[in-house]
Parts: sequence; structure tokens; C-alpha cells
Amino acid sequence: MIIDAHNHPDWHGHNLDKFLANMDKYGIDITWLLSWECPFNEYNPRYNHCTSHAGEGGPIPFARCLSYKERTPERFILGYAPDPRRPEAIDKLSAYIEIYGVQVCGELKLRMTYDNPDALRMYRFCGAKGLPVTVHIDYEFDSGVKYPRPNYWYGGGIEAFERALQACPETVFLGHAPGFWAHISGDGNHNKEPYPTGKVLLGGKLIDMLRQYPNLYCDISAGSGCNALKRDPEFALKFLMEFQDRILYARDYFDNAHQEFLNNLSLPPGVLSKIYSGNASKLVC
Repeated sequence: MIIDAHNHPDWHGHNLDKFLANMDKYGIDITWLLSWECPFNEYNPRYNHCTSHAGEGGPIPFARCLSYKERTPERFILGYAPDPRRPEAIDKLSAYIEIYGVQVCGELKLRMTYDNPDALRMYRFCGAKGLPVTVHIDYEFDSGVKYPRPNYWYGGGIEAFERALQACPETVFLGHAPGFWAHISGDGNHNKEPYPTGKVLLGGKLIDMLRQYPNLYCDISAGSGCNALKRDPEFALKFLMEFQDRILYARDYFDNAHQEFLNNLSLPPGVLSKIYSGNASKLVC
């Protein structure tokens, strides 16, 4: 079995029919279908070409996730992450769990620090309900432009995320995106370039955090996760072996780059099985 633990509806030109055909092409049995609720002024307009729903409460409204799930219930797991700064956030999430069967809190991608007290309250609610929380982290980079914003950071960096891990030990978090995966290496390039290259150096903050916090899991989706592994295949093999119980296969897109890399890494079949589906199934039954 293969579970894609991070993707979105109507994303990059894929409607439901194209989405299902793509899953079948690459042997994906189930997809975690995540929303992205975000104020209009907090997301980069470049995402407008990725989704046809920008501006309707965020780039990826929950209604589109629900539409896919209702039409093909056996192929999707519902994810939803409200903006925790909204006063109704937890009540809304609670209702979506009870009414629609939401099983994942994600994707959380907001211009706030992830140890925001309102966010901590929501994480603790997720921990009590058994929902893993998928977070996106991006650092500030000089974009060379002034408007609509000079940059699009999300999460407030790895330190704010670590404080959330510490404050909510009963909640499972899945780290994702450039600002998370760049910390696989101790080269200090996490806030200098979104996709660092070269051999992974000792001292990566991500490694220390995985060893310290059993509630931290890794979502290898997108170019960020793939790049972090492919930049140093020898290190990737050791990394995946050490943390085999907390790595989830995921795409956030519709190519097959992650499978192609994993399948050529000489991982034991049991480890591959955990990454492809076992760890996701453990978090979402």
C-alpha cells in the first residue's frame, strides 16, 4: 500500500478525474487531502496559478477537499486546518471532525509564529482528538520586490516550532517545507536559500529535534523534502534508517520524484513499507 500524506484538491491543474488517474499511475492507494486556510494578504499571489479558488477563504478551501471525499470516499483522508487566530477556530475544527470525519489538521501555513498561544490551544485540542498537525515553515528571503510583500515567511522559524513541540508533547507534528527541511544539515544555509545543496553537514537542527521529541514526524513532500534527501543520498539512507518510524511519504504535487529516489536507495522492504504507508496508517487509522 502507498499513502500520499500531503496533497491538495484542484491543485496544479488536477481536477478529481486527473487526480485519481495520477494516483493510479503511481500506485497510490490513499491521499491525505489537505486544505490551506489563510488570509488573502498572507499568501503569495503566485499561488493563484496553482489553484482556481484563491480568495475563497484561502488558496485551498476545505469545501474542495470535502467535494473529493464525498465523491470518492475510499481514496481520501480529510485534512483541515483553521486559522487558530480566529475565535471560532477550535469550534469549527471540532464540528468538521464530528460532521465530516476530518482526521488531519493541515496544512497550517500562516504568517504567525507557531508557538502563538492561540495555536498552542488548537494543537492541544488536536492532540486530545488524535489529529496529527502538518505545518509549513519558510524563512524570509530577499525577493527583490516591495509589493505586495517583500517576502512570504511562514511559521516564525524552527525555534518557534520547537517551542510548540515542547509545549504540546501529546500532539504529533509533521514538519514540512523549505524552512523545515533545510535544517537537515548544519551548514547554516536555512535562512540564506530555500533549497540548499551539497553534502549534509553534522549539526543539523532537524536531527537533534527528531532525537529529542518523539512527537515530531517528517513529511517528505514537495521539492524541499525531495531536495533534502537527494542532496546527499549516503546521508539520506542513514537518516531514513534511523528515523524509519517517523517518516511519511508525501508529494504535494503530482510527479513521482520521491518514489523514484526511495526505490533506488537500497532501503530494506520493511523500512520502505513504513515510509510508504505504515507510519501514516499509525497516525490516521
